Amino acid sequence: MPGAAPGSLGELAALIRAFARERDWDQFHTPKNLAMGVAIEAAELMEEFHWLTPEQSAQLAPEQLQAVRHEMADVFVYLLLLADKLGIDLMQAAAEKIALNAGKYPADKVRGKATKYDKY
Repeated sequence: MPGAAPGSLGELAALIRAFARERDWDQFHTPKNLAMGVAIEAAELMEEFHWLTPEQSAQLAPEQLQAVRHEMADVFVYLLLLADKLGIDLMQAAAEKIALNAGKYPADKVRGKATKYDKY
């Protein structure tokens, strides 16, 4: 999918749908398979950081950063395909989740803490 980056999630989803359609891959893009793809690609992303110190993970060499970039793109593509397949607006879902998290994690109670909402 070379070329200029699409301007919206909808445009990107259309580009990805066309890519899959040209290869007759939609038959494999069930919600189950796409959810598994998200997890598999997320594991490949984690693998890029495996055994690095926190300092090393924040200062990746250019070739490492490129590998991370590609793994992040794989996760994103699978997630976008899954959302598209299920009719979920990711922008709306993310905004809803941020609002829910704001209720679970009031800034005045959790500032500077990395504990779960039921542990503060």
